[in-house]
Amino acid sequence: MIAIYNTHLNDVLMLIVGDNQGEKLTATRQQNVAKISRQDNDKVVAWNFFEASKLISITGNGEVKLTASDVDILNEEIKKSGFDASIFYDAAPKFVVGEIVSLTPHPDSDHLNIAQVNIGDEEPIQIVAGAPNARVGLKTIVVLPGAMMPNGGLIFAGQLRGVPSHGMMASPRELALPNAPQKRGIIELASTEIPGTAFSQAKHWQK
Repeated sequence: MIAIYNTHLNDVLMLIVGDNQGEKLTATRQQNVAKISRQDNDKVVAWNFFEASKLISITGNGEVKLTASDVDILNEEIKKSGFDASIFYDAAPKFVVGEIVSLTPHPDSDHLNIAQVNIGDEEPIQIVAGAPNARVGLKTIVVLPGAMMPNGGLIFAGQLRGVPSHGMMASPRELALPNAPQKRGIIELASTEIPGTAFSQAKHWQK
């Protein structure tokens, strides 16, 4: 779930909960809540809450972090508005340390690789990447589905040339790091970094 607040749109909080994959959308508004769903399968991809500052404490513009109690209040508002649905609180970090544990060439590309990446879970996740410096043993930053990039881009699970990919491995420039080198390649972290650690807690990267 990605929460975006925009005072320029008259005090509206948008919660993005799914990928529309380019499909046409339908908006259904009841009272101060609007449900945004795909026309092809009726899957909910977003919620809009109007006059959001009357519901929860919220300031600034852009991505905001909600608390568990915020989500409870928004779910009550959804119910009061007559929708039979709910949103789920997810506090897990979306920018984490990952370690490439295997790397194989993509069968339908001359520059992409299929990486299995340890992010501290029982099983590694699969990410398709084209970074020239990707290699087994490299520790880097993994951006997981449900993240918003510094440039406003949204990350969802998908496919690259027919191969499932669950996130991305990011470059210093994509992460908007200070003095980031202007060259291709994912961020290279110190070998001492621990997979699964939140990006905000990672200490060392090579410039």
